[in-house]
Amino acid sequence: MPFRVSVGPPVLTINQGNTFMVTQQDGQITAEGELGVFAEDTRFVSYYAIFANGQPWTQLNSSTTSYATSRVYLTNPVIETEDSMIAQGTLELVLNRVADAGIHEDIDITNHGLTAVKFNLEVVLRSDFADIFEVKAHHYIRRGHIETDWNKRDCELSTTYTNSDFQRCFLYRVRNASSPPQIANGRLTFWVELAAKETWHSCGDYVLILGSVDPKGETASDRISLSQMQCYEPAPETEALQQQWFDTATQVTTDQEEIYRLYQQSLTDMGALRLYDHDFAPDIWLPAAGVPWFVTIFGRDSLIASLQNMLVRPSFALGTLKKLAQYQATELDDWRDAEPGKILHELRTGELAHFNRIPHTPYYGTADATPLYLILLHETWKWTGDLALLQEYRDTAIRCLDWVDQYGDLDGDGFQEFKTRSSQGIENQGWKDSGDSSVYPDGSLVEAPIALCELQGYVFDAWMRMSEVFTALGESDRAVSLRQKALDLRDRFEQHFWCEDLGYYAYALDANKQPVRTIASNPGHCLWSGIAHPDHAARVIKQLMEPEMWSGWGIRTLSTDHPSFNPHSYHLCSIWAHDNGIIALGCKRYGFSAEAAKIARGISEAGSYFENYRLPEVYAGITQQKGAFPIQYAQANVPQAWAAGSVFHLLQAILGLQADAPNHLLYVDPELPGWLPEITLRQLTIGNATVDLKFWREDEKTRWASEVKAGDIEIQEKSWQPWH
Repeated sequence: MPFRVSVGPPVLTINQGNTFMVTQQDGQITAEGELGVFAEDTRFVSYYAIFANGQPWTQLNSSTTSYATSRVYLTNPVIETEDSMIAQGTLELVLNRVADAGIHEDIDITNHGLTAVKFNLEVVLRSDFADIFEVKAHHYIRRGHIETDWNKRDCELSTTYTNSDFQRCFLYRVRNASSPPQIANGRLTFWVELAAKETWHSCGDYVLILGSVDPKGETASDRISLSQMQCYEPAPETEALQQQWFDTATQVTTDQEEIYRLYQQSLTDMGALRLYDHDFAPDIWLPAAGVPWFVTIFGRDSLIASLQNMLVRPSFALGTLKKLAQYQATELDDWRDAEPGKILHELRTGELAHFNRIPHTPYYGTADATPLYLILLHETWKWTGDLALLQEYRDTAIRCLDWVDQYGDLDGDGFQEFKTRSSQGIENQGWKDSGDSSVYPDGSLVEAPIALCELQGYVFDAWMRMSEVFTALGESDRAVSLRQKALDLRDRFEQHFWCEDLGYYAYALDANKQPVRTIASNPGHCLWSGIAHPDHAARVIKQLMEPEMWSGWGIRTLSTDHPSFNPHSYHLCSIWAHDNGIIALGCKRYGFSAEAAKIARGISEAGSYFENYRLPEVYAGITQQKGAFPIQYAQANVPQAWAAGSVFHLLQAILGLQADAPNHLLYVDPELPGWLPEITLRQLTIGNATVDLKFWREDEKTRWASEVKAGDIEIQEKSWQPWH
């Protein structure tokens, strides 16, 4: 058996809803880093350390035991006391934590020695209440003032931050301690006396408050409350919601371990990213984009994650459509890059947003979320068959379409461009939104306005889908007009974006409407949308599979031949699993099943190296070779919604699943590769029907069988096609 390297972040991360905790692997939090306890874009705990008679404990081992729980094993160094010496390794400290609306921790110390021991246990907690943007940038500006108080009666340490009308409070509440806590030199101290083989215990609740606390200890504003957990386990109601997600999701069984474990971990991660505060119903909810940096409402990420999850459950889509419609822009606002009809990019609720220091209230600086909203609306209808859904969001869709025409096309040339108007706006407003992601072939930056190739594909796809939607709504004139607009855009796209000498589509058109002839992964999205001419699609796929783009662990975002090549960058030659999932669907659409399966194999092999088979947001674009292994990007979000959801897109591509619930149909077009000889999907939901599907290889051909468990559905074999 080959030696396997397990790759993962050098931290422990647990999360639940919009609360999360990131620590060192020894369970402690160092100052001035990116670690801490966070909620609502605020860091409530910025430092945590634990000592025995002033000596730091030594880490033995640690792990996250679920998305919401972690366990750390520590032991003592040599500890000199007034009475005796405690030999190294005599004591075992187990630190158990669980994330809920706050954090609950259990501290258990066992004396494994032959004689009794006595010492001071010291816990140090500090709060800086930094905004999440400051934490990520490592740039802090002191504002307001912080006060700390010890309530001896209730064994509660409270730290309150006040800056004008912005207030946050952190309470550390000691419960069930084997000995009473005291405060000394800014530290919680416990006098610990343990006979041989005896165990000492204490609980600590991290209570996170949006507001302040009055002298009686009552909150003056909303509290992120913590259920009164008595032991190391998530709250029953939280566990019930997570279990409901698992029970209703599509189940996968296969002997192919990588795919099975990736799928199971992705189900866990998607459930872990549920923003409970934004639930509309038990089966209508919204995902956060990722932990730690994007635990919030996000336009593009929520939309793509919802598209990915159609194979699993439409819960995300229903919540995403509803929540994003509520925030659809209604007016021009340069500071927030808002225009009527536009779908938001990102919403923040921390101190910087509260005082309007950043435009995320919400911020609308994304060019792709609005057409993606239309794509998701159509796809949700195709999977649910719910005509009422189209009627409910008809006006939202029309406003999106109006935005595409009036604001998405900045200069009236028929293409979608973007350019920020905000002094703190995002310069690059496609999915590759880092400041250095748009580059000419010589490495120089492309300046806005920029017309990305994939944006044209998204709008083409949205118009084609909305033509079908308005046909269903009985608005035939609008349907015909949208289809014709889409076909005209496809013709213009071929004329202006295709570079015959490259055999590839231009990355974008620049401000002078000249093609940016950079070889990047973006044209792969044009395969997914169906805007590419079939002959050109074949050449694009060939280029994507060349060694300059294909790493062995996925398609890179940028060619290794480019001067800006840096495999450890965010967008300049890194690998994004969701990008690969979208490209795999594009390959399938044009009949390149082998290439789709090759992409799936590369991503699944990469996933097998990551801890718990959990795909990170982004990893390095290094070449797969003997002795190498994938390298996680330094600030990658883990878990991250569209990274987790990528395995669902990859399976959809291999199996060729296309839903047509309005007509009680499910189409399959399976082509299993040799490395995936069999796979079964159970309780797949299409409209009111539930289906089990089994696929297997026989004589190098793929066979399939179906069983309708409930509802009215017919399964037919049908190949995918580009839009006609």
